[in-house]
Amino acid sequence: MIRKFIAEALGTGLLVFFGVGTATLMFGFHFAGLSIAAGVVATALAFGLVLAALAYAIGPVTGCHVNPAVTLGALLAGRMTLQEAIGYWAAQFAGGAVGALVLWGVLGTSPEYSRSETGLGTNGWGAQSMIHVSATGAFIAEVVLTALFVFVILVVTGKAGNPVVAGLIIGLTLTVVHLIGIPITGTSVNPARSFGPALIVGGTALSHVWLFIVAPLVGAAVAAAVHYLIYPQTTATTSRREEAMTSGQ
Repeated sequence: MIRKFIAEALGTGLLVFFGVGTATLMFGFHFAGLSIAAGVVATALAFGLVLAALAYAIGPVTGCHVNPAVTLGALLAGRMTLQEAIGYWAAQFAGGAVGALVLWGVLGTSPEYSRSETGLGTNGWGAQSMIHVSATGAFIAEVVLTALFVFVILVVTGKAGNPVVAGLIIGLTLTVVHLIGIPITGTSVNPARSFGPALIVGGTALSHVWLFIVAPLVGAAVAAAVHYLIYPQTTATTSRREEAMTSGQ
């Protein structure tokens, strides 16, 4: 189990470093220039591609959840024990915090970086949202996006899925989720991904982070319920081979 926890922490840290790092370069350093769309696409691809790579790299060891919401979905689907889930959650939040710290350590050496102005790819609503959605709108969006993401994971890693292509499908799903979610909330669907950067930036980002912890977990519970309704016979019978490609944002 220690080996699994280390892999989950490492995977979550890498997801934050590459995904949040790209978001910070695109929108904090304005590498996308005046094209918001270019920044959205680049960030969405970064999250999706790094997740796909991690799914195949550490999936055989941990299932590559790298996301507390995915772990909750797996727990509710009967694919892991509560003790395992608690260990995964601790590793994921720790990994997200370390990943954000390392990213801040790198970007902070730039004379053009300002923690208050450049930020660190944090999530938010109101003035922190590109389209200024309310907290209610942000909550609903995160529940829906996470529910779709976790539902797809439960399906493609179950008896109805193909483990050979599961990682690719999961990565593409995360990409799609980010394409619509970035303009709304910056896209979380992953409490650990939101917690790490908010901890570094502080201020409004930290005061908003509760929503991006609670909403994805609610979305995961919805996904598990829908999966049970549609695939009741596979909920608690997933084999170790099928679990191996389980992955998350």
